[in-house]
Amino acid sequence: MQTGAITGYIDVAQLVLYAFWIFFAGLIYYLHRENKREGYPLESDRSHAITVQGWPSVPKPKTFRLANGQTVQAPNARRDNQPPLHEGAYRGAPLQPVGDPLRAGVGPGAWADRADVADVTYEGVIKIVPLRVAAGFGVAPQDVDPRGLPVLGVDGVEGARVVDLWVDRSEMLFRYLELALPGQGRVLLPMNFAKVHDHHIRVRSLLGHQIAGVPPTRHAEQVTLLEEEKIMAYYGAGTLYATPQRQEPLL
Repeated sequence: MQTGAITGYIDVAQLVLYAFWIFFAGLIYYLHRENKREGYPLESDRSHAITVQGWPSVPKPKTFRLANGQTVQAPNARRDNQPPLHEGAYRGAPLQPVGDPLRAGVGPGAWADRADVADVTYEGVIKIVPLRVAAGFGVAPQDVDPRGLPVLGVDGVEGARVVDLWVDRSEMLFRYLELALPGQGRVLLPMNFAKVHDHHIRVRSLLGHQIAGVPPTRHAEQVTLLEEEKIMAYYGAGTLYATPQRQEPLL
């Protein structure tokens, strides 16, 4: 027999190949099972009593230690605190918003039930803050400083005025414009929904009066992950629900 042969039909290379196949199959099984630590078991549209988890089944809970010292288990039995939806006359019908469509959490206005805490930098300080408390940050001289400019909806009606900018201290960019409403209160406008002009800010996803309905933040100088989701969802919902015409066919 040649070097490495165990019998006339089996050698070491063959056994190594078989061992690799077994290891790789086990790795796929493990990764696929670990992938189900979040989002599973799925909810059935037929009955809440039905558990949908597929194969392999959902793994046993594992405790994870977070950077702030807290712990969280996954998977867990926590259900998302989402707004109620009208599912239509039959199973599989398009979801319809209940109440204010801009806050209903449907379609482009959907949001994830993230943690209701502010994001922090690697150093542990609040990540997204207004310029008034962010020392060392400012608007570049060659750019338009939007502070003091009116904010117009797609209808051209002024809904608010910019009073400050909120900067992401980790990414070194502006995330939000802080708006002062005509009556009282302040709300945030995500930069990716704002078109900055020399003399005004344009928001094409909302009408002017709808800017007053943007979900506010609990704290004047920080925004939580959950609040970011709901703020972004409000402007996103406006792309479809701001006017009845936006829900009609293009042709």
